[in-house]
Amino acid sequence: MRIGVPRELKNHEHRVGLTPFSVAELTALGHEVWVERQAGAAIGFADADYWAAGAHLAADGAELYEAAALIVKVKEPLLEERARLRPHHTLFAYLHLAPDRAQTDDLLASGATCIAYETVSDAQGRLPLLAPMSEVAGRMAIQAGAHCLETAQGGRGMLLGGVPGVPAGKVTILGGGVVGSQAVAMAVGLGADVTVLDRSLDALRRLDGRYGNRIATLLATGAAVREQVLAADLVIGAVLIPGAAAPRLIAAEMVARMKPGAVLVDVAIDQGGCAETSRPTTHDEPTYLLDGVVHYCVANMPGAVARTSTLALNNATLPFVVALAEKGVRRALEEDPHLRGGLSVARGQLACASVAEAHGLPYRSAAELLAAL
Repeated sequence: MRIGVPRELKNHEHRVGLTPFSVAELTALGHEVWVERQAGAAIGFADADYWAAGAHLAADGAELYEAAALIVKVKEPLLEERARLRPHHTLFAYLHLAPDRAQTDDLLASGATCIAYETVSDAQGRLPLLAPMSEVAGRMAIQAGAHCLETAQGGRGMLLGGVPGVPAGKVTILGGGVVGSQAVAMAVGLGADVTVLDRSLDALRRLDGRYGNRIATLLATGAAVREQVLAADLVIGAVLIPGAAAPRLIAAEMVARMKPGAVLVDVAIDQGGCAETSRPTTHDEPTYLLDGVVHYCVANMPGAVARTSTLALNNATLPFVVALAEKGVRRALEEDPHLRGGLSVARGQLACASVAEAHGLPYRSAAELLAAL
């Protein structure tokens, strides 16, 4: 199979779909890999490294998309990239379609087959291709939040862990999944006063078993969320409904009543955000101040640590890329129900119920669409 790895175009996005090590695995199996020049240069993967791994180097995105059938990238394709997709293409990447009608419409119009990393599952019902970036984002959320609490960033002028004689900052984490649990680990490590809320008692029990009285755990009722958000110096939005838009847990009037200089890090922004006041930001301009609250809503947080993120992501995605290349797209999807869970678009139709519901569009089951591939 001809596999293409484009250079990412999103603002400050230096991750890359395949590392030279992954390319070497694929070329050793007899597949032809095309990599756009400079795709990994910013994180230490030079064109010469890809060449040594057996890749062909494409001069630009146009040549790359022309050459390849399977496109392996990281972030959702921007307008320029979507215009290059054709019916013979299979796109394997993060898509986050539920809050993005324009991208959804363009992918449907392209006729391409689109498989979303974020809804590929495993036998335990987990999301193995989302997990590595959720781990990175959860850890970064506390790092970013602690920075935003500094006076120079518009924050309350607080050291998250405090010092002897001065109380630690109060951190409220909404969601105890992968992002939330990683945020808890970092916040506890810094010595913060941590409260985590979740609707799952199992998730709360797991965190309580690990941290004991070093954290507080609460069932995420509306009243509890409101109380803890208003009491917090730093709020981490770490909620997720796989494939669907994030639930809006924080109303605008709640934000208006938060402490002046408090910080909201909305990790759920890729799926639309969990606060009514959240809007996507970039690494160029990561924050904005609204009602006295610093909002950090960068839609590609792990891109700030692109080398670590790329290596972690490739560890998870490579087996699926190999399966798609070795078996062909249709057979790989037919034989693996977990990979099939990632099928979002094919032949101009949606295969993801949550995306269809978000946009009021029809959809067909993945099994039905596979018959047309």
